[in-house]
Amino acid sequence: MSDRAQAVVALGGGHGLHASLTSLRLLLDDLTVDELTAVVTVADNGGSSGRLRGEFNVLPPGDLRMALAALCGDDEWGDTWARVLQHRFEGDGEMRGHVVGNLLIVGLWELLGDHVDALDWVGRLLGARGRVLPMAATPMDITAEVRGLIADDPDALTVVRGQVEVATTGGVITSIALDPAVPDVSPAVISAIDDADWALLGPGSWFTSVLPHLLVPQLRQALVRTDARLVVVLNLAEQDGETGGFGPADHLAVLAEHAPDLVIHTVLADRASVGAGLAELAETVTALGARLVVDDVAADDGSHRHDPTRLAAAYARIFADS
Repeated sequence: MSDRAQAVVALGGGHGLHASLTSLRLLLDDLTVDELTAVVTVADNGGSSGRLRGEFNVLPPGDLRMALAALCGDDEWGDTWARVLQHRFEGDGEMRGHVVGNLLIVGLWELLGDHVDALDWVGRLLGARGRVLPMAATPMDITAEVRGLIADDPDALTVVRGQVEVATTGGVITSIALDPAVPDVSPAVISAIDDADWALLGPGSWFTSVLPHLLVPQLRQALVRTDARLVVVLNLAEQDGETGGFGPADHLAVLAEHAPDLVIHTVLADRASVGAGLAELAETVTALGARLVVDDVAADDGSHRHDPTRLAAAYARIFADS
C-alpha cells in the first residue's frame, strides 16, 4: 500500500454513519486519511425531516445534518456548532420537534438552489473535516416486500412503503426497492467514489440506510467499477423491525442478494458481537471472495454502538495492512 494518506468515501445514514465518520475524523488528525467524503441516504420520511420534506418538497435533511455534526472538530468551535446543529426545539407550538440543523440546511437549499453547494456552505460554517453529499438529488421512498404480516397466510408478501414504515415493520423483509428507481445523482458523488482509495459501507440500519446505496444505478455502477477497496462494516446487533433474528452472516447474504456484482475487499466485525457465529461468518466472507477482520470495536457501555476510538484504530489497521 502507498505510504500517502488515503482518500475515503463512507456510505450510509443515521447513527451508523455518524459513528463511522466520527472515527474517520480522528484519522484525519494523524494523517492516515487526507480526504473524507460522506454519501448519505435521503429517504427519511419521519420526524422533523419528514415534515420539512413534505412541506418544502426537498430532500430529508436529517441524516445529512448528522453526518455534518460528526465531522465537526473537537475544539470549542466544532463542539459548539455540533450541539447547535443537533438542537431540537421543545415547547408546544408548531416548531416543536424541529432541529436547528435541518432548518439551516433547508434554508440554504432555498436560498442557493443547489443541494451540494448548500451543504458545502454549511460545512464551511461548521469547520467540518470532510464533505457531505446526498446519495441522490431527488427525494425518494423505500418500499419493501415483507413476509408475515397476514395472519392467515404467513408466507404472503406485503408491500410496505416509507422509511419509517419499513424500519418498524413487524414482518420479515425479503427485499427492498427505491421510488424513483433511477434517481438523479450529483457528479460530485460519482467523482468521490472514482477518486477514493477506500469505500466504506455500513454500519447502520441495513435495509433503510445501507442497502439503498446499492439500489441507485449510478452509485452501484460507480462502486462496481472503482479501484477503491470496499469495506463492509457489520452492525453490532440485530435491529427490531429491520433485521430481527439476523446474524452477521445474514447481513452479508442480504447484501449479496441485492448487489451480486459488488466486489467486497474486507468485512469488519466486532469480536464479541460475532460470538458463536464466527465460523458461519468466515465461510460467508470467503464465499464472497473477501477477507474477514474481527476486532474489538464496540463500546463498553452495552449500547450496541461502535466506540469511535476503537473503530478508528480498526480502520487504520485495515488501511495499513492492505
